[in-house]
Amino acid sequence: MKFLESRSLVMTAALLAAGLAQAASQAPVAAENGMVVTAQHLATRVGVDVLKDGGNAVDAAVAVGYALAVVYPAAGNLGGGGFMTVQLADGRKTFLDFREKAPLAATANMYLDKDGNVVKGLSTKGHLAVAVPGSVSGLEYALAKYGTMKRAAVITPAIHYAEKGFVLDQGDIDMLHTATDDFRKDAATAAIFLNQGQPWQVGQKLVQKDLANTLKAIRDKGEAGFYKGPVAAALVASSQAGKGILSQADLDQYKTRELPPVECDYRGYHVVSAPPPSSGGVIICEILNILEGYPLKELGFRSAQAVHYQIEAMRHAYVDRNSYLGDPDFVKNPLERLLSKDYAAQLRAVIDPNKAGVSKDIKPGVSPHEGSNTTHYSIVDKWGNAVSVTYTLNDWFGARVTAAKTGVLLNDEMDDFTAKVGVPNLYGLVQGEANKIEPGKRPLSSMSPTVVTKDGKTIMVVGTPGGSRIITAVLHTMINVIDYGMDVQEATDAPRFHQQWLPEATNLEVNALSPDTRKILEGWGQKFADPQPANHLASILVGAPRLGGKPVGKNRYYGANDPRRNSGLALGY
Repeated sequence: MKFLESRSLVMTAALLAAGLAQAASQAPVAAENGMVVTAQHLATRVGVDVLKDGGNAVDAAVAVGYALAVVYPAAGNLGGGGFMTVQLADGRKTFLDFREKAPLAATANMYLDKDGNVVKGLSTKGHLAVAVPGSVSGLEYALAKYGTMKRAAVITPAIHYAEKGFVLDQGDIDMLHTATDDFRKDAATAAIFLNQGQPWQVGQKLVQKDLANTLKAIRDKGEAGFYKGPVAAALVASSQAGKGILSQADLDQYKTRELPPVECDYRGYHVVSAPPPSSGGVIICEILNILEGYPLKELGFRSAQAVHYQIEAMRHAYVDRNSYLGDPDFVKNPLERLLSKDYAAQLRAVIDPNKAGVSKDIKPGVSPHEGSNTTHYSIVDKWGNAVSVTYTLNDWFGARVTAAKTGVLLNDEMDDFTAKVGVPNLYGLVQGEANKIEPGKRPLSSMSPTVVTKDGKTIMVVGTPGGSRIITAVLHTMINVIDYGMDVQEATDAPRFHQQWLPEATNLEVNALSPDTRKILEGWGQKFADPQPANHLASILVGAPRLGGKPVGKNRYYGANDPRRNSGLALGY
């Protein structure tokens, strides 16, 4: 009897351990006709309303993009840039790159002092940190080429929330309060994001009249309403007054770029993701190619062995990310090699199953990581029936400066370039020559708007903000669904870990590892550090709440809003 009781307790403990990641999750949000997941509840509702009014996914994506610029100023933007993955029902598919570009007056050493050292803060705060914004160009391009609705219809909700204001809830306030001190240093920003010099509070209304006028100029004149005329003049004047280098010539030459996406296959599923100048798709695929050689499901969720393999796959892939990749108009990205299953096998062969790699010994030029070189190339790909958009100001609230008279918060995207080879940027990334600053060049990104398909049909749409952590957060969510059978909300909720080659330590979210698993890994030489700021995953599964599962009633779309930031919403109809 005691033996049976003991055995029962062991089995119960094992089941509890297996269910840790899933126990606290709510059911995914289910809908019959469509699904929108964003980081701000009002923007989600704007997107759903567009779908209800007969708009397609691109119309909804553009409406959400403009709305987030108003209601989610920490990252939603007119003054930043990003990427959009599109597949329409008629089979047309594309990737839109509206990443910011270095101004024409930018130089490779613009953030170094006379002794050649990086000047702290110069590439992250203030007008000199600002790259040429691309968001308005990207949204307008998408709407004109792939949307079905008039610009006025999709931009009106954003104008309404800017002009009439919206009531701030706790999630909005939490975000705003992270930047109070910096808001006070810039008069144009303080006038909007502080309430007569004091932080905004829950229940108060944020009104943005200047931003409403900028949005009206875009409504009336499209791209020209932003890149030419009074708004453009104000952007340039603000830059010059703040010792920046943005010029009208920079705004005149900005164009959205259409590129073929990156693709790979993982355990029978097809992954479609962002090509350079994003590193996201390439590195997600490189990590998946390495992990495909390990039986993750059999090893068990968050077992020491499974975690060890994932950390080492991340470590090796980030060497390549930080060393070889850059804007394809300036750099030859070695995609054929990095996406190769044979190359993944070479990397697997040097991963010791019971010993952590040493990051400083894993570097370009040391086998199996080769040297790098420079020219241009492209890849043709397939897409799922979805739109996945990631856009950004880089840091929360970008460069913490606003272009006076426009209401437009400006990005600090110049920090994504290599200011100096071997010196970490805002996200601790140590990057190489391929990503050096050059006029008109787009900085390397980690943004990874991703679609997963099966037999040509979209089954998953996933993406997140979060700098260098984007890649690993998207990767975890995909592995949780594909390898560990989680539903889309469980996969999004599960605690994550992040390794990016340098620094050496792997960042752990709370409860990512049990104490005994961590002890085993530390015995193998793994080093761990506290979590970095949380990502916000926006995930959708099509067909059922989990792969191979059954739909709930007539519902075909299952959305998961990441609970790590409390302002988002998954909603369908």
